Amino acid sequence: MERSSGILLHITSLPGKYGIGTMGKQARSFVDFLVAAGQKLWQILPLGHTGYGDSPYQCFSAFAGNPLIIDLDKLCEQGLLLTEELPVNEIFPDDRVDYGKVFQYKYALLGKAYQRFNASKDKTMKQEFESFCISNAGWLDDYAFFMALKIHHDGKSWTEWDKQIKLRRKDALERYREHLSDEINFYRFLQFLFYQQWLELKAYANSNNIEVIGDLPLYVAFDSADAWANPEIFDFDKTLNPRTVAGVPPDYFSETGQLWGNPIYDWSYLESRGFQWWIDRIKGNFLLYDILRIDHFRGLAAYWSVPADEKTAIKGKWIEAPGEAMLRAVYGALGEKPIIAENLGVITPDVEEMREKFRMPGMKILQFAFDSAEENEFIPHSYDKNSVVYTGTHDNNTTVGWFKHSPQEDKELMHDYFCLDEKDPAWSFIRLAWSTVSNVAIAPLQDILRLGEEARMNFPGKAPGYWTWRYQDHKLTRKHAEDLLKITKVYGRA
Repeated sequence: MERSSGILLHITSLPGKYGIGTMGKQARSFVDFLVAAGQKLWQILPLGHTGYGDSPYQCFSAFAGNPLIIDLDKLCEQGLLLTEELPVNEIFPDDRVDYGKVFQYKYALLGKAYQRFNASKDKTMKQEFESFCISNAGWLDDYAFFMALKIHHDGKSWTEWDKQIKLRRKDALERYREHLSDEINFYRFLQFLFYQQWLELKAYANSNNIEVIGDLPLYVAFDSADAWANPEIFDFDKTLNPRTVAGVPPDYFSETGQLWGNPIYDWSYLESRGFQWWIDRIKGNFLLYDILRIDHFRGLAAYWSVPADEKTAIKGKWIEAPGEAMLRAVYGALGEKPIIAENLGVITPDVEEMREKFRMPGMKILQFAFDSAEENEFIPHSYDKNSVVYTGTHDNNTTVGWFKHSPQEDKELMHDYFCLDEKDPAWSFIRLAWSTVSNVAIAPLQDILRLGEEARMNFPGKAPGYWTWRYQDHKLTRKHAEDLLKITKVYGRA
């Protein structure tokens, strides 16, 4: 990756009229801002169809996109909605996403768009839809069927469904597939719209020399089409309940570790099949993104396995994973790809050896660098070029919020190390990140805007209530672009 820089901002955090960021006009305006600011990269979080808790790291499919970020104005342009049907009289908060409210109005309108599509005589659109369904049948059919079944069972997890369909008995599959055929086609249609809009937005970014960094969670959600349709690739018992689940041991974020609850892979089975599921998954991601970040990369070397009945992640154990063999299979099938390894947490030599073997850049977090109590690998003079430096990530507090709570001795270390402006710590950290030897520097938009902890995107291990932050359109100004362009040129990243 060449020397460059960019901004971390998820699609849901974009401003807009209807309560959530979408793939419409405001997304293109943000691309224009990146261009004006001399940036080359737009990093986003996973685009998947989110479930309970609204986390983009817990989705109903490893392949499907989130219908909530479909742009309604674009559907009006296509004749699938009428302007007067849009919720112009609804009042949505402009600084956060009210997912419940957005879900209620948006799915009603997406249902109208589907009905209008079915009644349409537009042969071109219908041919495009059929072509999309055929090209993506490998994942789309299972996903659409899973979602139709989930609605039919009042939103319950698939393990609580009728036993015959839970276990995918042939007669039950045929019966439900016929009974829910229209609902299944509705979810296919939503993915058709999502992919159409996303690929148009990505093409707009690429045409302006902006590359998109996407995010691939290592694990999939238990309540997902992946787990229901492919139970053989996970550590499930005979009744399809997980024996073990994923997490991490006690760390910087939590004294009891993080118990994610995701099912753990049956790596032996995956390896016996040539890691084809992983090849298909990563291939699908590179259709959506230019560069891919593998979240929890260390889980490809060894993963923290916790018995499924545990309440915390403390009583887990490390188990070796065949990540190197999997990556060789992926690279053999797809060629060399630009992949960033999220090498944070408990990182052992085998993790770094694997990352270096595949020449993947690792991550450096400036908020972790200035702990006066101990030495660490995040201090900038220890970086190498093949790395991506962040002021903070979606899991960190904003730099302003973090600095506010930093001990005085840590602030003194910062003063000794670089030119810190305590009245503007976020910009001081952005300048420091941009000045490092790391080939890539990224800052969350919250730091560009100098926002406090009220703008934090996520807090690992905490209860639902995060992932809601949005920026207000008027707060991102031409002055921000000019200031960012200036330091981007000064530090050779333009």
